Order: sequence, then C-alpha cells, then structure tokens
Amino acid sequence: MDSMDASRTFVKDVKRVIIKVGTAVVTRADGRLALGRLGALCEQLKELNSQGYDVILVTSGAVGVGRQRLRFRRLVNSSFADLQKPQVELDGKACAAVGQNGLMALYDTLFSQLDVTSSQLLVTDTDFRDPSFRLQLTETVDALLALKVVPIFNENDAVSTRKAPYEDSSGIFWDNDSLAALLALELKADLLILLSDVEGLYSGPPSDPNSKLIHTYVKEKHHGEITFGDKSRLGRGGMTAKVTAAVYAAYGGIPVIITSGFAADNIIKVLQGQLVGTLFHQSAHLWAPLKDVCAREMAVAARESSRRLQAMSSQDRRKILLDVADALEANEPLIKSENEYDIAAAQRAGYERSLISRLTLKPGKIASLAKSIRLLADMEEPIGRVLKKTELADGLILEKTTCPLGVLLIVFESRPDALVQIASLAIRSGNGLLLKGGKEAKRSNAILHKVITSAIPDKVDEKLISLITSREEIPDLLKLDDVIDLVIPRGSNKLVSQIKDSTKIPVLGHADGICHVYIDKSADMDMARRIILDAKTDYPAACNAMETLLVHKDLVQSGNLNEFIVDLQVEGVTLYGGPRVCSIQGLNLPETQSFHHEYNSLACTVEIVDDVYAAISHIHQHGSAHTDCIVAEDGIVAEAFLQRVDSAALFHNASTRFCDGARFGLGAEVGISTSRIHARGPVGVEGLLTTKWILRGSGQVVDGDKGVVYTHKDLPLNS
Repeated sequence: MDSMDASRTFVKDVKRVIIKVGTAVVTRADGRLALGRLGALCEQLKELNSQGYDVILVTSGAVGVGRQRLRFRRLVNSSFADLQKPQVELDGKACAAVGQNGLMALYDTLFSQLDVTSSQLLVTDTDFRDPSFRLQLTETVDALLALKVVPIFNENDAVSTRKAPYEDSSGIFWDNDSLAALLALELKADLLILLSDVEGLYSGPPSDPNSKLIHTYVKEKHHGEITFGDKSRLGRGGMTAKVTAAVYAAYGGIPVIITSGFAADNIIKVLQGQLVGTLFHQSAHLWAPLKDVCAREMAVAARESSRRLQAMSSQDRRKILLDVADALEANEPLIKSENEYDIAAAQRAGYERSLISRLTLKPGKIASLAKSIRLLADMEEPIGRVLKKTELADGLILEKTTCPLGVLLIVFESRPDALVQIASLAIRSGNGLLLKGGKEAKRSNAILHKVITSAIPDKVDEKLISLITSREEIPDLLKLDDVIDLVIPRGSNKLVSQIKDSTKIPVLGHADGICHVYIDKSADMDMARRIILDAKTDYPAACNAMETLLVHKDLVQSGNLNEFIVDLQVEGVTLYGGPRVCSIQGLNLPETQSFHHEYNSLACTVEIVDDVYAAISHIHQHGSAHTDCIVAEDGIVAEAFLQRVDSAALFHNASTRFCDGARFGLGAEVGISTSRIHARGPVGVEGLLTTKWILRGSGQVVDGDKGVVYTHKDLPLNS
C-alpha cells in the first residue's frame, strides 16, 4: 500500500470486486484460447480469494471458442466440393452453446489446479425483468461467496431472446460489459474492473505515440472529446461499450477501472492502489480539472455574477452566507475525507511538516469556519454604506458610498481554509472571485469550492466564484487588467514577487512575515515570557509568528535573556543568534545567516539591542512591515515604539498572533497586507470595497458656475 496513488486510496475499503474479462483477452488473434493470459487471470483471482476478497468473474469468449470448434467440425464433415462453395457464417447462438461448455471446462480445470472452486451462472436480459429472479440471484451469489466459491457469469447467448444480440442495446443489458455494470450495482460490489486489450482509455488512438493514458475519466471533461476506434476484433463491445458501462456503474456509486488484461498482475496492482488503467468514479469531477475555460471568460462571468449579487437585497445576500455555513457543516465528513487524501499525498511527496500543518483541516475547523461566516453575515451591510454626505448647493446632495472592487484573483498556497474565508468575504462584499490554490490542496479546494458554490442561487450563478485548476492559466489571468481589479497572493516570498513582476493589476499582500518582539528593560518579565512563547510556538507556520526576538542589553546581566532562551529551547525552538548574542560565552548559539529571514517553523533569531530606538532601527532595516510588538511597562518607551515603527500592525504587551482578521473582529480575512496604498494589515470586507460618488440634484447645470451658489455643508449621514 506504500505506493498507493491519492486518487486510488478508496481501494483499501474494497471487499467485493467484480472482474470482467473481454473476448480479446481470453482469445488469441487466431481465435484460440489465450491459455497463458487465462492462467495469469486465475492466479490473480486465487490470490484475491485467499486474501479475503469476494471475487466475482464475468467472462466473454464463449462465442469465440464455439466458433473455433464449429469451424473445425464443419471442416471435418465437409467434402472437397462443399469447401469450394461460399462459406455461410456460423450461427452465433450455436457458437455460444458449443463454446460455453469448452470455456467453463477450462476455467474449472485452471481453478481446480489452484485449489479454488468456481461456479457457472448463465443469465439473459429477460431474467432481470423478474424481481424474484434478482432476489434469488443475490442470495445464490452471497451463499457461493460465503463458501469462497468464485461465481463466473456470462450472458447466455445461446438462448438470448433479443433480435440482434450483437447490436441491440435497448435492453436491461446488451453485452458482458453492461452485464458486469448491472451486476456491480445488483450485487453491491465495491469495485468493478473491466479488463481490455489496451491499458485503459486514451486521449487518442492507443497506437498513436502522442496519445496519453487518461488516469481518471471526468464525464464533464472527456465526454465528446474522446474518439473511439473500431469495436473489439472478436467481441461486440470494444472501448465504447466499456466506457458506457463504466459511466453507468460509476455514477450509480460503484467505482470502475478499465485496464489491460494482457499484464499478468494488473488486477493485483489495482487493488494495491497503483495508478494503472483509467478510473471512473462519481467524485472524479472534484479531483480533475474540467474542460479548460478561457481565462477572460471566467473573469467576465465572475464580474457579471457579482453585479447580479450586488442587485440583490441585503437580506438575500446575507442568506447566501448562512446557506454556505450550513452546507459546510452538512458536508464535513466528505470535506474531511478529501482533505485526508491531500494530506496522505503530501506526506508521500515528502513535503515539509509546516506545509502539511497548514494543509490540515484540524478537528473543529469546519465548525469554526461556519461560525465565522455567520458572524460575517450578521455584520452591518457593507455595500452602499454612506461614508460622507455633503450639500454642494441648495438641492444638490453628494454622497460618498461604498461599493465592491469588482473581480478579485486570489492565488494561495497550502491552506484550504483560506478558500472558505476568501469566498465568504467575496460574497459579503459583492465581489466576483477567481481562486487558484496550491496543487497540494487540490482535492480539499475542489470539494470546498463545490460545497460553497452549491449555496449560490441560480439567479446569481455559481460562476461568481471560479476555481482555477491549472497553473498554466495564471499568466493569462495576470494579463487581464481590464477585467480583474485586484490580485491577492497568499504564499511564499517567491510567489508574491513573481506575481508582482508579472502583472499591471494592483497586488495586495505581503511577501514576508518577519515579525519582531522587542523586550524592553522595563518589561514585566513573566508577561514577556508568556508573549514570547505564544508568539513563537502557538502556530509557528503563521505569517504573524515571531521570527526575531530583540532584547534590551540590560537583560543580559540580569539573566533574563538566558531565561528566555531556555524557555524557547524547552519548547523545541531552534535558536540562531545575531553577532552580539553569539559573542556571549556559554550561550553557544549558531549565528544567523540573515536577519531578514522568515522561518515558518519552530525556529527564530535572537539579538541584543541598546534601547528602543536601536530596536526601531533594527526593525526598519531587517523587518517586513508586517507585525511588530513591544513588551514594556514604560509608557513613553512604548509610545515611541508604536508611533515610530512603520509596520502594518503594532502591539504593546500582546502577542503578534493577534494580527488576524477574525481576532480583529473582521469576520475573516483575505490576507494581511503590508501595502501602504488601499488596505493595510488584516484585510476583511472593508479592504475589498472601494467608493463611488452619488450626486442627487433637481435639474442643476454648471453653466460656468454662474448660477450655482456652493455651500459645501457637511450633512448628518442619516439625514
């Protein structure tokens, strides 16, 4: 199971499996039975049987075997003169009747050699019209499986009542592929494996070297795009029939994998979760990107939807948020399951623990997100709020009001909970939204997006929030400065820098979160210790975690610096010293390579400064203008720090971890901005709004200002 692919982890719960083997697999090109492949098939089924799986086989091949035997019989019984006449095609029903006997005799022999007992069940389309037959079938199969017997199904073509058994597809089933799909649903299988003569479904002809194997079939993406070749050389189905049957079963809740029956171990590989063949799954559209939509189309659709959202009443917009909160809680098990897939894949890929920590939706997180959304819904209506009201002249009233920015593009890494916060803020502020999450959270983001957009009413359209699934689309989106109004990157310094260098669209965010805590000589030392430990260890991967501890020089002699270092080390924090700290004998701290470094982990830098002004200078030289804190009892010193440090958030005697949209009462945040234009610090609803001017008059014209007497009188907002 170590090599299990993330999209195949469901196989660990498979108990009952149906394997369908096609005519092209059980027979050779000359029509004779492929004894080697049949032997390998039976050996795999024996292994599954001994591992405790319920194994059911659906086999084709009877008609082919019968045709081979009857051709030989006709040859033996024909005179030379008979052989000169045109040969009439052999009757398919007669071939089936003769071939069934020989095919089952071979299966019985092979399984007997492997100490496995098999049984034959011949069925027709007509049988399934009788409910009592269906009940009896299930009971019989359950009894056989309880005895570890392998039931072998085949359509009884010898007595089929369909007029054209090789063409007609109007019945309950019409070939062994559709029979296998029907049995999978009827017998409540956990997995259906359709064995073919090719590895799976390809983007083009399998013989074309440019064709690629489709590992996961997505109906919304691949339907209509795949061109199927001719049907099977011997059977009546081919790949078209297999795909039809696979879609039928998968959307009925039974996962299906089409893979090659020519490989000696593909069935075992499938049940080990390896990435072989093509998977059909009812949730596949959550995992794989849908058909590419032009970047401009997505942005324009988001703008149009945002305008419809703005036209709704405040109460209706509020209800959407409440519906989103309810939907998240209702779908928590599914969200948790998809998040676990992402975590398992990230662990196998060897991602750092800090990233996996940000990726994980911890217990209680969904409830917490839902609570935040409800708080957001209960906030004062943000759209159309009058900020300033002025009488320009008699009967001429000017209002400055809030309005949405328009369309936001958010590019974020690791944290799927960020998607929920951003989407809820966009809905509350009336903005359209384009989201691009990291590949490590692909399935978590997909299910969260699906759950959230399902709560958006049709009159707004779920295109209000689009999830971008391919990083190749980002460069195209960054060129759309005429339809995208703001880009907010949430991630590494590299990500933010790349986006800033690649677009004319305004960018809101921060590249680094190099947060400082300065401990003044006047500080309450117990308070200082609590703040230091919280700022560093509460959530080390957060952008508001302490990365540098600055300590007043007098605290070296008093022993407080040593106590701070011991406290951090006891909590597992790796410490690096600046030049002054490293010069102190006995501390033995390795010297930091750079003061401008964001660890995002249980590590930080420690340095000594002469006083508050030296601390301020250090922060301006090495900081990132995110969040900085002073611990001091001296009010004058504290005010000097708060007034002079040029950062987005400044704290006195409080942990840097308070720099957060929810903790600030914003409901949620799209990120923290270190920009000096527009929003700064945690960006909530207000940061996603701009303003527009509304002037109400009664026929006034400028006319060179000859007849206008300007009063420019401020009016109460509620007048």
